Amino acid sequence: MIRYAKPTSVDEALALLGEDAWRILAGGTDFYPAQGSKPFRDNVLDINGLAALGGIAETDDHFVIGARTTWTDIIRHPLPPAFDALKQAGREVGSVQIQNVASVAGNLCNASPAADGVPALLVLDADVELRSAITTRCLPLQDFILGNRRTALQPGELVTAIRVPKPAAGTSAFVKLGARRYLVISIAMVAARLVVDNGIVVEAAVAAGSCSVVAKRLAGVEAALRGLPAGQALADAVLAAPMAELSPIADVRGSAEYRLDAVREIVARAVLQACGLMNDPEVVAA
Repeated sequence: MIRYAKPTSVDEALALLGEDAWRILAGGTDFYPAQGSKPFRDNVLDINGLAALGGIAETDDHFVIGARTTWTDIIRHPLPPAFDALKQAGREVGSVQIQNVASVAGNLCNASPAADGVPALLVLDADVELRSAITTRCLPLQDFILGNRRTALQPGELVTAIRVPKPAAGTSAFVKLGARRYLVISIAMVAARLVVDNGIVVEAAVAAGSCSVVAKRLAGVEAALRGLPAGQALADAVLAAPMAELSPIADVRGSAEYRLDAVREIVARAVLQACGLMNDPEVVAA
């Protein structure tokens, strides 16, 4: 018999996870389309009653985004400019109706190569908090998503928060390439966060999604940007920098060769936007 449970406390949810296998239902914006017309065959644990997992809090050393925090919550919450890329990504997660219910943690757990929130959280050096009835552990986001639809979640565990270390310095931008302007799965997407001191880039974090099995930080691009004046020369540095981390596939949205060419251009755009040197829309039509 298929079980359905809607716990009202995190402890209750963790106890249920410890005694059986469950599919976790949060916003449901990916859950229901993936299910389609097939009959349910898994126990369903609905965490939408866990008020403790909603909202954004600050500690002395972290911004803590609860697992049930929606994209609309992210967009509306006063956060430092380093989070601008995350807010911009949130505005591109489906429609406004989707943003009102889709959770940030669900976007990570879905583990799609085209998950809009992942590059922006990667450039924030985000960790994922996982709890079970026995213990709590934190994993860097790059270690949490293992592949297409695969994560490091263990049986009995629940993602309870995303943790971004303070000070979360600098400014950031997000650029998404799609076949049209709105409501589109990305061909490629990029987030960039730069810290500029006295006109010089002293810290750079750049990540690309939809161009490899999981979104990747681009170490070669980051190294090429550090130490440069914050100006148009940054785009030239991006165009010449190595991007060895990327291994895009060809699919109905674009060829691998097109993605490799396009992602270099949108990295340059994101870097210039993060410096305030370019004001193009976040989503670029192919």
